[in-house]
Amino acid sequence: MALRTLFILNPASRRGADRFGRLAASLKKALGEIEVVRTRAPLDAVRLAREAARGGFGRIVVGGGDGTLSEVATGVLEAGLGSQVEIGLIPLGSGCDFARSVGVPEHVEQAIAQLRDGESRIVDAGCLTRRTEQGVEQKRYFLNESGFGLSGMTVELVRQAGKRFGPRTAFAVGTVRAIARGGIPEVELRVDGQVVHEGGVALVVCGNGRYFGSGMRIAPEAVLNDGQFDLIVVSALGRAKLLSRFPSLYRGTHLRYPEVRTYRGGCIEAKWLGGGPARCEADGEPLGLLPIRWEICPGALRIAGLAEPPAPAWGGRGFGLNVSA
Repeated sequence: MALRTLFILNPASRRGADRFGRLAASLKKALGEIEVVRTRAPLDAVRLAREAARGGFGRIVVGGGDGTLSEVATGVLEAGLGSQVEIGLIPLGSGCDFARSVGVPEHVEQAIAQLRDGESRIVDAGCLTRRTEQGVEQKRYFLNESGFGLSGMTVELVRQAGKRFGPRTAFAVGTVRAIARGGIPEVELRVDGQVVHEGGVALVVCGNGRYFGSGMRIAPEAVLNDGQFDLIVVSALGRAKLLSRFPSLYRGTHLRYPEVRTYRGGCIEAKWLGGGPARCEADGEPLGLLPIRWEICPGALRIAGLAEPPAPAWGGRGFGLNVSA
């Protein structure tokens, strides 16, 4: 029996606004009968996915980027149906770094063909908890990564400046601007209850997937279904050294530097101790300031339309999924 399928399109995504009719027609041709909805506001995809999961849909296809995908994952997990509802991805957004990690093609028609012919696999999700300035505890899920420091500042700067020259250029320029602004936060980091760092940091990233910032290979050894995060910690550095190290993020060679340390664990906590503000983000969306707690949700979601054997990620190397699991 064909899965009942809902297509959630974010019309604000970089390539979504002018493709609605063509996308729906292509998906119907590939998958059979589908229902189509468009998001109308931030976080609307959380509600749509939650209602769809509870309403009997067996597959939700996301037309958007990492932020929309994160919202859909949150809605499905809030419904308690992560293992029963498949999530497919048509990469239309700015970053689409999760798609890179799992080998979903960048070209839309190729992504639809792979969604039709590919396999579904179980992946981990991340759950983050933080408190608002009013002291209210907030919980949400993410699929790809969450971090603070330069990444949080970059996300805010990119959002303010826009992406008129494309996402890769926008995030590269945003990162350079964030480095130029400076402001090093002092933090305490705990991995599975053990303090691993106290002091200044330029960047901290909790990676489930391998990429962020539209192609930066921030966690090159991360695996999406190994039941743990890869924590990347870049110690406080001067602006000149940070700028000189920046290109290594795209190659995934930054782990060789002594000021970059990596840890693995299932629960990571970060607390602000002083210094500059520690702005947080998750899957390319701003969150606010520390403190924050990240917890792994092993095997929480099923992703549809993955190649077998796995296709290479968008740069030709690196696949962030253990296919033997």
